Amino acid sequence: MKGVGPARAELLASRGIQTVEDLLYYTPFRYEDRTRISRVLDLLPGQTATVLAKVLTCGLTKTRGGTYIYDLAAVDASDSAVGSPPAAQRPETGAPSDGGPSAGVPARQDPSRANSGLRSEFGLSALRGGGRSRHSKGMIRCKWFNAVYLEKAKVFRPGQTVFFYGKVDRDPYGTGNFQIIQPQFEIVQESEPGPESEVKPSAEASLQIGRMVPIYQSVGTLGSRVLRRLVWGALASLGRQIPECLPESVRVKNKLMDRASALGQTHFPDQEQRLEDLCQFRTPAQVRLIFEEFFNVGAGLALKRRKAKSVPGVQFGVTENVRQAIKKILPFHPTAAQKRALKEIVDDMRSPHPMNRLLQGDVGSGKTIVAVQAAIVAIEGGCQVALMAPTEILAMQHYFYIKQLLRPLSYQVDVLTSARKASEKAKLKQRIAAGVVNLVVGTHALIEGDVEFARLGLVVVDEQHRFGVLQRYKLIRKGPAPHVLVMTATPIPRTLALTLYGDLDYSVIDELPPNRTPIETRLLGEQDRTRAFEFIRAKVRSGEQAYVVYPLVEESDKLELRAAERMYEQLTHNVFPEFRVGLLHGRLPSEEKERVMQQFKAGELHILVSTTVVEVGVDVPNATVMLIEHAERFGLAPLHQLRGRIGRGRGKSTCLLLAGEPRTEVADERLCTLTQTTDGFRIAEVDLKLRGPGDFFGTRQAGIPAFRIANLLRDQQILEWAKREAFEFVERPASREELEDFAQSLRKVWRQRYGLARVG
Repeated sequence: MKGVGPARAELLASRGIQTVEDLLYYTPFRYEDRTRISRVLDLLPGQTATVLAKVLTCGLTKTRGGTYIYDLAAVDASDSAVGSPPAAQRPETGAPSDGGPSAGVPARQDPSRANSGLRSEFGLSALRGGGRSRHSKGMIRCKWFNAVYLEKAKVFRPGQTVFFYGKVDRDPYGTGNFQIIQPQFEIVQESEPGPESEVKPSAEASLQIGRMVPIYQSVGTLGSRVLRRLVWGALASLGRQIPECLPESVRVKNKLMDRASALGQTHFPDQEQRLEDLCQFRTPAQVRLIFEEFFNVGAGLALKRRKAKSVPGVQFGVTENVRQAIKKILPFHPTAAQKRALKEIVDDMRSPHPMNRLLQGDVGSGKTIVAVQAAIVAIEGGCQVALMAPTEILAMQHYFYIKQLLRPLSYQVDVLTSARKASEKAKLKQRIAAGVVNLVVGTHALIEGDVEFARLGLVVVDEQHRFGVLQRYKLIRKGPAPHVLVMTATPIPRTLALTLYGDLDYSVIDELPPNRTPIETRLLGEQDRTRAFEFIRAKVRSGEQAYVVYPLVEESDKLELRAAERMYEQLTHNVFPEFRVGLLHGRLPSEEKERVMQQFKAGELHILVSTTVVEVGVDVPNATVMLIEHAERFGLAPLHQLRGRIGRGRGKSTCLLLAGEPRTEVADERLCTLTQTTDGFRIAEVDLKLRGPGDFFGTRQAGIPAFRIANLLRDQQILEWAKREAFEFVERPASREELEDFAQSLRKVWRQRYGLARVG
């Protein structure tokens, strides 16, 4: 492509731009209205404005305090010393013709006059605020703090014409002048033309002024100006040859712009488009591209779902034996939400096709008991069940809970983890292969190549987002076509669920078991530490138990944080010498971890000092207090999960968030959210807003598609619209030929664009 050599190609590839299509989908993140460039004479303090000005002087200075300031003085066209305001004509937009844009840029006045007058008209007295000249009102100062790179790279030179964009304020060191601190900028022309030359209209200038100008995220050293020129060139060379990628029936039905026009007008909008609509990504062109991305993901998931529904699977029945078995093991009367979720799961298991269902519920909502009831359906139907957990501690918790629960039914329940002795694992694998073990709980050890099942009928994956896609797939493949139930206690906002689990049916347990008292959450500062310890002491003396959670096992040289091991010693000997204190963290041997957990559960330990290893799986109803040290260091989801370890009995529970200083605004919002609500779904929405979709699970292998223009937070309504249209198109296409053509084109880009979103 013209303008892209090996060095630029390497830079672009680092941002995932390897083809012309990639470049055209690298869309602006905002726009500037350069049809109304502000004159310095018209500026007001506090206004955010775009100014077109000529550089007078620039350079780096150092304050007495040692701070470097890059100081630039420029004068704009509102002053007669430089010329008249630019009046560029707006070029044609959309998909440009091969001839490129045409625009007018005003001829400059004799530069000899402008340059010769600079020192006299804008001498040191004016630049430094020592006096007021008749031209000083047309001058503006731009300042960057610690921007030594501007000096080293010689970014600015006198005589350049530059766009400056930012918030305008009075210059406290000038006389009536304005300044912009840390302005965004774009150099339009590097130097003045010669005395006899004329500045002629050019395609280059027409992209910078007199229009709604697209602003791009820089790619290395490639700024908006270069990217704008590359995109313009790509559009000009392609013209109307950009192929359509949406089914025509869908595009016509939803009155969507064609792809070529949408790309052209997203980069170079028509004059009629409002700046507000452009910056909110709500112009017809932008909506078309957002819809396209969501539609492609929705259609891909719908096709996967349709294929899964066509695969023959194990069809289970619900006999009287199943009903009696479930009655024997229920420890409490199930909630309406649990009954609803179980019915949806069992209905799937009774169908002739494999179930693919997500069971979502907040901490303590009773997902495991629902999964165990589904396991009984499979076991009574002559099949085996595998439950995979992400950590050994959670696997062991599941194992002890399920074994105790199923004891009245005499089922064979066992656990497979990498920590077990080699001889024990070998014998267990033989028993699993022979079909003797009815239900096996395990970690990643379950997906090892030598683990074979006699007849695997149900796979349950807990805290599924902690597993990679292929890890789940390996477990599922150990049966001919097992039913699959994935569970998560991390509430997933509806927006993410529509994309991440669009090919799954999903059930939600949205109520807690009865007699649960809401957890009170209090935010404390370092000055409240003694009061927090006294609160714990009073609760333990009344017969209750407490957790004290730290973010680190050992102290770090880089982080000034209290660590679990050191604080365990201090709490044991200095703070709570009258109580029995235990220590639990991920580095302890498996036997030690299990011993500590059992002691705490049995009431032999009063206080458990721990890291986030207690985030999931530890269930002690008598534990009613949790103190979380350095709460500002935790994310919202981990804090919510940790808090869920208390409030599991009938007594009132309290979570104390002890936060240090200073804190960021984001940390404050997280902590305040925790004190205001225990609703996991509301917390998840706030978490998604604060962290963004890509970081919500902390790992890309969760399968969240990487969108180029669509935004899961901003575009929720378009997402639901596109998903609805995608599923309808797959189920009821205008013609079979159109569906087959679209599916074939989608397969080509599916793996490249969205990866293996999920399997099973």
